Amino acid sequence: MGAGREQRPAIVRARERGYRVVAVDADPHAEGLGHADAAEVADVDNPLALAEVARRHGVDGVLSVALDQSASAVAGAAERLGLPSIGQATAHRFSHVLALRRTLAEEGVPQPVYAAVRTLGEGRAALELVGLPAVLKPADAGGQRGLFRIDDPGDLESHLHAALAESRTHEAVLEAYVAGAEMNAVVVACGDTPRLVSLSDRLTPPRDGFGAAWAHVHPAGIHSDQLAAAEHLAERTVSVLGLGDGIALVQLVATPDRELSVIGTSAGIPGGRLAELVQHAVGVDLLDLALRLALGEVVPEDTLLPKSSQPVAIRFLTAAPGLLPTGRVRRVGALGPVLSAEGVLDAEVFLAAGDVVGPLRRAADRHGYVLATGPTTVDALANADDAASLLVVEVE
Repeated sequence: MGAGREQRPAIVRARERGYRVVAVDADPHAEGLGHADAAEVADVDNPLALAEVARRHGVDGVLSVALDQSASAVAGAAERLGLPSIGQATAHRFSHVLALRRTLAEEGVPQPVYAAVRTLGEGRAALELVGLPAVLKPADAGGQRGLFRIDDPGDLESHLHAALAESRTHEAVLEAYVAGAEMNAVVVACGDTPRLVSLSDRLTPPRDGFGAAWAHVHPAGIHSDQLAAAEHLAERTVSVLGLGDGIALVQLVATPDRELSVIGTSAGIPGGRLAELVQHAVGVDLLDLALRLALGEVVPEDTLLPKSSQPVAIRFLTAAPGLLPTGRVRRVGALGPVLSAEGVLDAEVFLAAGDVVGPLRRAADRHGYVLATGPTTVDALANADDAASLLVVEVE
């Protein structure tokens, strides 16, 4: 479900493998709709609407790609049709921040101190518990929409309305800000056994746009003893949240004093081009796994296990700390020099004349990516940076 820019490659690959694909998106102009066998316009967050579309087309399985907040609706639609599903309750625990936090708290999983917020009065009380700096976010929105760092009480008053407005349930969460190295843990569960597939660093700006990654780098750079603890914590989190068969992302922070904290989760193939990173870094095909699980097929053991490990970096094309200028785009140069640069595995640019490049604040402010490798993670990221610098973007 979903047929936007991040879903298009999955739609194309599924068709190449012989599947008939019905793509669904709320936007009739979504990029991926034209690549599917059938296109439907419907609310991808409404399980009843999705079930109706699936029933009408007689589908054998439903799945979403890089749509964290749609996981509950997709799981609910599959349940209604008797198709393989991770379960709507499980998906809700992964995607609704309050459900996530309460479940982890019951099991003693390390996470930030948090409080639910629906009014300014509750927000002020929450600040007393959480302290400063803090993070304000909607309980049920993705892509860094409505996400704010709170450094003084006035910030809460300025941003609470915007955070609540992004929530379908008009709920927000205030959490303690946990400083440290952010990481993406991709975990595959099969037969109630979660296995960590990859652990990569998630690089973000220090202040404005602090929630939006400008790069992902595999493997993570933490020390070996903390690495083992992070792997165990990611797998335990997926188990506690009840995922029996499926793919999950667990976002972790490793603090300078070597503590670990779970700051977020999602169910399904994660966004941010992490599927591509995993394929190139460790040789595990997340889309193939997702398709097999959605269709109720047996998943061979060897498809779950990393087959190799090489340094890989994804550098997103953004304004600062990226190289793109801000403003209305006048011209975009050829991608050829980027693709032929040293170490580059893949690259795409999502800009055309008339588009506007703004400051990096959320995932939607990423206008393409460069995926590169090298002898070390430092080299891989440097190759991605060097290649990105070859793209010419002129603004008015």
